[in-house]
Amino acid sequence: MIFGRKNTSLPDGESALAGRESSPFAVPERHAVLDSQIQPPFPDGIETAYFALGCFWGAERLFWGLDGVYSTAVGYQNGITPNPTYEEVCSGQTGHAEAVLVAFDPDLISYERLLQVFFTEHDPTQGMRQGNDIGTQYRSGIYYTDEEQRQTAERVLTAYQAALAERGLGEITTEVAPAKPFYFAEEHHQQYLHKVPNGYCGLAGTGVACQTGAGLE
Repeated sequence: MIFGRKNTSLPDGESALAGRESSPFAVPERHAVLDSQIQPPFPDGIETAYFALGCFWGAERLFWGLDGVYSTAVGYQNGITPNPTYEEVCSGQTGHAEAVLVAFDPDLISYERLLQVFFTEHDPTQGMRQGNDIGTQYRSGIYYTDEEQRQTAERVLTAYQAALAERGLGEITTEVAPAKPFYFAEEHHQQYLHKVPNGYCGLAGTGVACQTGAGLE
């Protein structure tokens, strides 16, 4: 990842970069690990979830190995600038978070189980950073696609906040918001840690597992 891009305040509509009408690069059709399609429309019965938890290289790897996950992809979520590039997102002037699209089969893995992985595997109390990765693009976020996802996310967040409080840890800063357009990242970022197994991954959890008792629903 690129260090030194440390904007910690989100831009407004006037200060954000203008962007463009279409993506300036091609997105691969197939997942490098799962050999599934990475762009919708997905097969019938497959649902989508969107999470931001710091560097999206390591974040994507957390999800593609879960049973019941059909596909994953990395991209830029819930910002202002349409069709941004990686460099633009890292500038802090697009408002996007580095995010992961998770396409999953709810008959095999629940949305709640995905949330357990999300909360356990990063530190959701750090605001506009994850460890040494500082900037608005590294913020923690859950971007829900419907009311059921919103309610589940808020319930799990509340339960995890209680678990953190018992250990004397801080307040969760995770952004819980409706999913805005997800812009796919450049090809070399997709499944990056499969292509570069020893590549950088800055994710680290709090040491407190998120346990809500759910697996399948």
